[in-house]
Amino acid sequence: MTPQIIAHLSNDSRLQPLVNSIQLEPIEGGEVYERLLRAILYQQLSGASASAIHRRFVALFPDGYPYPELLLALDESALRACGLSRQKSEYMRNVADFFQREDKVGFDWSSWEDEQIISYLTQIKGVGRWTVEMILMFTLNRPDVMPLDDYGIQQAMQGLYQFEAKGRALKQKMEEISKPWQPWRTYACWYLWRWKDGSS
Repeated sequence: MTPQIIAHLSNDSRLQPLVNSIQLEPIEGGEVYERLLRAILYQQLSGASASAIHRRFVALFPDGYPYPELLLALDESALRACGLSRQKSEYMRNVADFFQREDKVGFDWSSWEDEQIISYLTQIKGVGRWTVEMILMFTLNRPDVMPLDDYGIQQAMQGLYQFEAKGRALKQKMEEISKPWQPWRTYACWYLWRWKDGSS
């Protein structure tokens, strides 16, 4: 976190106390293909349960990395034995098939715009906009992502800025509030997540 980002976000009087009191941790980064598989695996599961399934999943591969050709060669029964649902197994195979066909394992995404990446990866059945936004924020370290569909961010913003709205009106209000945060909306969201976790 640079002084420039802190100063910029502190211009928002509601956000300033969060910026002053919350210490953000460095993010992990990683590789998009593997992180997409992990994101699908972890969806709608508790942390402990997802971690156990993930350990069994990576143990299926000689060096712990699910190369597309190896994942696609596995029987569905092997994936189901790890604890994966039929749907998640299908979605993870879709990711592997896409990255193999498009030759994107280990790809350098730095020259691609955020919306370009979202449009490209949401072609994969089972990968939605929110999932790719999380990849942009936590894997590719993109600084200006605003995940309007994230329930935690929705709740945090309604709590911090004291408003109630639903549907399109909610997203419009979120966009209005977050516009001054540009080009550092990712960091503002990290503060909001941390604040919500601490106040819930």
